Amino acid sequence: MGDFKKQPVLDLQPERTLTFWHIWALGVGAVIGDGIFLLMGQGIAMAGPSSILAYLIAGISQFFLVIALTEMAVGMPNAGAMSLWVERFMGKSWGFLAGITFAIGWIIAGGSVGLALGKITMWFFPQLEASWWPAVFTIFFLTLFALVNMLGAATTARFQLYLVLILTGVMMLFALIGLKDIDFANYTPMFPHGAEGFWGAVPLGTYAYLGAVTLATAGAECINPQRDLPRGLIWSSVTFLILYTLAHFVLQGIIPSNEVTMDSSPFTVAAGKVFGVAGAFIMNIAAWIAAATCILMGTLYAASRIFYQQAREGLLPSFLGYIHPKTHTPVYAIMTIWAMTVLLVLIGQFNPDFIYVELTNQMVLAWLVSWTLALISGVLYRKNHKEEIANLPWKQPLYPLFPILGFVGIAIVLYGTFIGSMMTLVRGFIWLAALYLAFRIFNKKLFQSSSKRGRSA
Repeated sequence: MGDFKKQPVLDLQPERTLTFWHIWALGVGAVIGDGIFLLMGQGIAMAGPSSILAYLIAGISQFFLVIALTEMAVGMPNAGAMSLWVERFMGKSWGFLAGITFAIGWIIAGGSVGLALGKITMWFFPQLEASWWPAVFTIFFLTLFALVNMLGAATTARFQLYLVLILTGVMMLFALIGLKDIDFANYTPMFPHGAEGFWGAVPLGTYAYLGAVTLATAGAECINPQRDLPRGLIWSSVTFLILYTLAHFVLQGIIPSNEVTMDSSPFTVAAGKVFGVAGAFIMNIAAWIAAATCILMGTLYAASRIFYQQAREGLLPSFLGYIHPKTHTPVYAIMTIWAMTVLLVLIGQFNPDFIYVELTNQMVLAWLVSWTLALISGVLYRKNHKEEIANLPWKQPLYPLFPILGFVGIAIVLYGTFIGSMMTLVRGFIWLAALYLAFRIFNKKLFQSSSKRGRSA
């Protein structure tokens, strides 16, 4: 560490080792955390059978967002994704905000999903009654996943792929075999709590599918980003949309909505009814894998790549841009993300509502800001770089349809999430404005040097 400044790391870069299947697994695993397995119960309680439609709308809106942003992922593949996209078209301050809010969202998700991971693990150890055991399990697995990330992107992605294949296999078997046990009476009334309940479930569905764009941060480590990034983005989105909509439909047909509780995963309860105790055990393993994959290559991978890229751009402390010479991973960035996530888990152990309510809402707001800035950059990319767009191997169809639908989806989520908690929204905009202003103040030299380079050019 003492020789850090004497040994520049700019000559070291992330290694391109990720294939299409690694990218696909990153995308599928990143979207599925506690939003599907634990918070699904809250969505069903709020909207009844119409939660199926609410979650589908949320997933489709994420798919529209993916289509709109894939063009930039192909044209500008890098570890910073939206951070560099926005910086290119809107300037360093907005680029910093787009990247840091995406990373902050993933760190908050790591805290909430981490707490869920600990609770899910406790299902297998009912004899452990002390209240601190979930936090112990969570910190243990967070540490394990951080170490896996440090071993290399290929190692992490391979581990993720194995987990995601098990997860998708379990969910597909549940959906297909469970079809014979559904009771169509459980789908009526479709809207037991009216339009208010239905729209209230849409943000919960969005939370479940929030990580859809995460695999764009693999641009610097993908072997063939122009071919595999668009395929991975689109096919991972198609996979989770079909798989979880079908599974949700079967779940709702097996368990009446008035019997769903937040005490355990409704999928575990439904699997117990279909397959018995063994089915509940296997489904709980699937829930554990869902939370694990979300942390493994969502929180620890994606956020650390944002930190790494912003450090290389001079937007964050330089030590976060260090690449290990053997594993080619940003080890200090991973360690920093790990420490911040562990801190949130410890806070959540004493005040879970702060994590699950306040910070989860702030996570949604942070990602809405990041997505909005990225979508604006996508429009500017189309407007100002037509020749570059024309030479891309993949271009979004029906432009400007998908950016428009992406903005509409963001507006719906913003309304549905904060209509009943305006003070939460106000607090969110306060910390976002403070973050933006702090960056402008502490990076004056960076802006001055940038403008000098621009004038000399």
